[in-house]
Amino acid sequence: MSKKNKKNKKNQKGSGVVYSTDPDFDYSSHEKEQEQTLPPHQQDLRVSLDKRHRKGKEVTLITGFVGSEDDLKDLGKELKSKLGVGGSAKNGELLIQGDFRDQVMQLLADKGYKAKKSGG
Repeated sequence: MSKKNKKNKKNQKGSGVVYSTDPDFDYSSHEKEQEQTLPPHQQDLRVSLDKRHRKGKEVTLITGFVGSEDDLKDLGKELKSKLGVGGSAKNGELLIQGDFRDQVMQLLADKGYKAKKSGG
């Protein structure tokens, strides 16, 4: 097989199963389904201050978000723009640079989220 055909074969999306003797085998792809995002009033978010593994710099950490990564990133983008700071959204957590716990609590409450302070 030429290099060109190998590359095309790698780029094809499929399970790679050509034939199965199992009559109950499901040929659908086994991709991870996106988690449904709960409405804001059902979310139970925790807002805390974190300094660990950040060279002593403080970040406001928001955990407990249940939903898709896209919705988490949208919420993070809105919070960062309203606060005028940087941050990131990944692995179900929002990081906002600096100590903005009170402002984040107020913004989340205005949007209808249930949020609690945790930690110190």
